[in-house]
Amino acid sequence: MRLSLLEQHFGSLREAWTAPLAEVRRAGLDPAAVRAITRWRDAVSPDEEMEKLDRAGVSVLTSNEEAYPARLREIYDYPPVLYRRGELRPEDEYAVAVVGTRRATVYGKQVTSELAAELAAAGITIVSGLARGVDTIAHRAALDAGGRTIAVFACGLDMIYPPENERLARDIVTCGACVSEYPLGMRPRAENFPRRNRILSGLSLGVLVTEAAEDSGAMITARFAVEQNREVFAVPGSVLSPASRGTNRLIQDGAKLVRQASDIMEELNLTSAARQMEMRELLPETGIEAVLLRELGAEPCHIDEVCRRSGLPVAEVSGTLAMMELKGLVKQVGAMNYVLARELRPEYHVKVE
Repeated sequence: MRLSLLEQHFGSLREAWTAPLAEVRRAGLDPAAVRAITRWRDAVSPDEEMEKLDRAGVSVLTSNEEAYPARLREIYDYPPVLYRRGELRPEDEYAVAVVGTRRATVYGKQVTSELAAELAAAGITIVSGLARGVDTIAHRAALDAGGRTIAVFACGLDMIYPPENERLARDIVTCGACVSEYPLGMRPRAENFPRRNRILSGLSLGVLVTEAAEDSGAMITARFAVEQNREVFAVPGSVLSPASRGTNRLIQDGAKLVRQASDIMEELNLTSAARQMEMRELLPETGIEAVLLRELGAEPCHIDEVCRRSGLPVAEVSGTLAMMELKGLVKQVGAMNYVLARELRPEYHVKVE
């Protein structure tokens, strides 16, 4: 929040770092924050920090950069700075967080592995927290299926936690990314893990809890998902199993019951993430169609909101959406809410000028 205030006031964190102290005070920070900034500016050299990041193979994304994950930027308390090792791609917009207990049962291991692999094979990026148990299984299943996965750290990217997942973290970097809001050198702290979970859900279209106790971190991630208007999915389990009490509770509270990956993909209006990306790259027949394709995604958007975002009159938007629906580019999902269509009709051909 403090970084956001600085960025809003100065336009960039670089400008804030070199600004006179009197101007920093005018950014709206409390006196304690201003004193902390003063100490940091005296003790830290930005050039040396960048050299340290380069040596570690870590890059930095600020929230105003185009490469910053658009979906994460939507949440209330998005991290102004994101440290990254590996590559974030446009197709990572189609992501599902898979979380659960660190002490998975045989049932939990099997269902997590199968669901994560099926989703990854369909082009869905698997997001998780590199923790023992369900997280580790989900990451590895995604990699083994030839898919992409993102690990969100609760510490600096030079601190692999748990340490036995060092090789897994290296593998993730080759087929995805490890990300963190914490700088290099930050050790894992208990209070960082619950806060980290908002990034898991923030990066994703929805959160899948495969096995979890009622007081687990996975349940915190599910609560963040609800607050962020993300979908929540849960795998049912035995009423006698403590490891399934959390997932059964989520279903009882309205989470989508999941038996197979198609349950998730249908709820998110996805049959293939690769197909969704293909649709975005198509050359549309008109400039208006191009604008509307950019404004629509997998989540329903009301026509009034489409008009507001695009700046186009409602009659023009309504008529164009009707034609795009006939072509199979978009789909109305009720009450004038539209999404990108799951599939393109084979008879649709784009004009190449």
